[in-house]
Amino acid sequence: MAGWVDPDDGLLSSVTALARELADPVRLTALQLLAAEGPHTMIQLADAIGVSAPRLGNHLAQLRAAGLVAVEHTGRHAVYRLGRAGLGEVLTALARYANDRDLTLTERPTSPIDLAHTCYDHVAGRLGVAVFALLVERSALRPPDGSGDELALGEDTSAFAALGVDPTAIEPGRRKLATACLDKSHRLPHLGGVLGRAVLDALLADDLVRRRDDTRELLLTDAGRSRLPALLPDFGQLLGSA
Repeated sequence: MAGWVDPDDGLLSSVTALARELADPVRLTALQLLAAEGPHTMIQLADAIGVSAPRLGNHLAQLRAAGLVAVEHTGRHAVYRLGRAGLGEVLTALARYANDRDLTLTERPTSPIDLAHTCYDHVAGRLGVAVFALLVERSALRPPDGSGDELALGEDTSAFAALGVDPTAIEPGRRKLATACLDKSHRLPHLGGVLGRAVLDALLADDLVRRRDDTRELLLTDAGRSRLPALLPDFGQLLGSA
């Protein structure tokens, strides 16, 4: 009987090759940023990741050779994007698995700032990630496709209503209505753009969270601890350890 491991198996080779590329933190983070936020120049990626451009350039060259990123030249700028359809879904699945393991296996309590904080004018941390997941799962938003374009509203915006937001009543002006912003702690997106600000404003107006003076931390109120678990069950599981 043939063994399970066949070095000539094309599928096995593709999976192990992908795993090797994702095993490096710099390459993994670059791919996650491109998947969530869309195309970046090398300088933008280097600034976001916190590495030098020459070091990142070596990693991007390796990702190009593997077909995981593609590059387009616009004037003097080289703009990188994901090179394979469906790669964003793989990255999201891995991040969700890692966060689930962190939730169930770690004994370290979740810190208050990890639970909820601001990123510019929208909510981030585990609360922000949970809100974004709710909106996508309930078809209120279409998931990011790696293009970096404004996120489109889905067929059913009732999940926004549950958060106290009416997206049809918002005039975005010069800003994008909705964007995906990668949460660097959890490697999953949270909601940016005008809708992201509206969600944060609604949480504050309902006194579910409060700003902590002179910090980015958002403090969960008693009302938030009471009401948010029904809307965001996975987030509710975290509250007992915070």
